[in-house]
Amino acid sequence: MPKHAAVNSLAVSGLGGKGREYGGTMAPSGVVAVLCESIITEIITRDSVALVNKSGSTLRYGEKVVIVTGGSKGIGRGIVKVFVENGAKVVFCARGVAEGQALEAELNRAGPGSCTFVPCDISKEEDIKRLIAVTVEHYGKIDCLVNNAGWHPPHKPTDDTTADEFRDLLNLNLISYFLASKYATHLRQRQGNIINLSSLVGSIGQKNAAPYVATKGAIIAMTKAMAVDESRYQVRVNCISPGNVMTPLWEELAGQTADTLATIKEGENAQLLGRMGTEAESGLAALYLAADATFCTGIDLLLSGGAELNYGYKSQVP
Repeated sequence: MPKHAAVNSLAVSGLGGKGREYGGTMAPSGVVAVLCESIITEIITRDSVALVNKSGSTLRYGEKVVIVTGGSKGIGRGIVKVFVENGAKVVFCARGVAEGQALEAELNRAGPGSCTFVPCDISKEEDIKRLIAVTVEHYGKIDCLVNNAGWHPPHKPTDDTTADEFRDLLNLNLISYFLASKYATHLRQRQGNIINLSSLVGSIGQKNAAPYVATKGAIIAMTKAMAVDESRYQVRVNCISPGNVMTPLWEELAGQTADTLATIKEGENAQLLGRMGTEAESGLAALYLAADATFCTGIDLLLSGGAELNYGYKSQVP
């Protein structure tokens, strides 16, 4: 019988009885006790083993080693913060040294986890290799890789976009994810997990952003393919597709429009919940996939506030 067969039909009113129903038959209470002990042991020894910090609160990812690319600001910063707050040892990278070092100092003062900043240009393969090597040299393991680094260029019609602009964006937004996942082979020794940050527009499209949408749609597809490939090593691969999340990049793009405040308000109203997501909510979504979603692989988690739902005015016809 499979390990977890008919667990739902296990009727237990106490461990002292003469027999319990198991899979439609009666089993001795000793069998039930052994089964329950086995299930409980497995549950408490999964990836999501919980530690407790000094204040008594639960650390959902205590002592786990996490790599986050593009971790110095925006969604990446939110992810780094949440993992450190939950006891993880985080190695994060970015090109901006000052921002990275400032965040490193801030989070190491706060704890209870820790973080290490590594200057890195994720569009360069050698930098990706170095990021992985530094992590393994420092900690000897990798439990989770979060591919987050990327960029949304200013909106531009396809007719005005050059092939080189498209290639550069593919290299940064997509190929870097592929290479980081390729070289993080220590995940296989830990039955770890990979989390790829995509975007809601990778599924529903976006005006004047064909190259960006193409990279994000490809991330969703690659996540599913990698989930198949890595399953033989018990490595889970999942994806998060945010809608509008208030980040420095979002503010920068809004600032390039004729009316910044109106653009931000429009961005808020795109969600059913009438607001944008936060960096912290992005971090909690990643923590859920890493620590709790132990039977999820190949999924695309929409962090969108319902932006993809309901009919609306969509015609682009002049």
